[in-house]
Amino acid sequence: MRSFVIVLIAVAGAALAQDNFKCPDDYGFYPHSHSCDKYWKCDNGVSELKTCGNGLAFDATDTKFLTENCDYLHNVDCGDRTQLEPAISAPHCPRLYGIFSDEGKCDVFWNCWNGEASRYQCSPGLAYDREARVCMWADQVPECKVEEVAGGFNCPAPGEVANAGSFSRHAHPDDCRKYYICLEGVAREYGCPIGTVFKIGDSDGTGNCEDPEDVPGCEDYYGDLDLKSIRKSELLAGLNTSSQGRSSPAGPSPKASKPRPQGNPNRPSPPPSQGGDA
Repeated sequence: MRSFVIVLIAVAGAALAQDNFKCPDDYGFYPHSHSCDKYWKCDNGVSELKTCGNGLAFDATDTKFLTENCDYLHNVDCGDRTQLEPAISAPHCPRLYGIFSDEGKCDVFWNCWNGEASRYQCSPGLAYDREARVCMWADQVPECKVEEVAGGFNCPAPGEVANAGSFSRHAHPDDCRKYYICLEGVAREYGCPIGTVFKIGDSDGTGNCEDPEDVPGCEDYYGDLDLKSIRKSELLAGLNTSSQGRSSPAGPSPKASKPRPQGNPNRPSPPPSQGGDA
């Protein structure tokens, strides 16, 4: 009984110590001792306990303690700060903030910001790797690997394609927009951006995505679809995305050069694709 009381006193003392956090300096942001999504804000020597959004964690890499930055959990090394607030979920979002795989489709993932889920889809032939958090070749993602990734297409034998380099490209027999990439003898199905089709190059194993009008037999691939309107919509969507604070898909979340309000951290970027160029 005595040992149990001692443990309770120790726990209460630790909690009290956290509640009575003393600011090392008049101004700064300091990590909580055991919670990864909590931190202390010091202003004029007065401490205030703050909590990041659900699914975000406090980035404590600033050795000068002048940066207030809550980032996605997978971007933060929590170390011994193992505790987190209970998860708050929303449709497609196990937590209110984060990047999460789709429950049923391997090529779809969701970027969640304050419970609002934005849908992203990998290019044809790619799947979202939930560990690396990038789009990769589908046969390299264990939970998405299928027996015939490229629909039974067989890559040319080594040496059959002259000057092919490290990989070669081959037209799909039934779909103008799709093509196969052969890398180390493995065929992967890929696709051109909307509005373009695959055009076979002058040399074997080469080709590029071009305007349908420049590809014989594929001129009417998109039929009556108004490509100009689609491209305009995509451009506006990109502008709207930028206005919401997302950074370039190719880079990590930006770090602030000066403290910013906890309620308005920079929005971390969605993951990039690593399968190859379209």
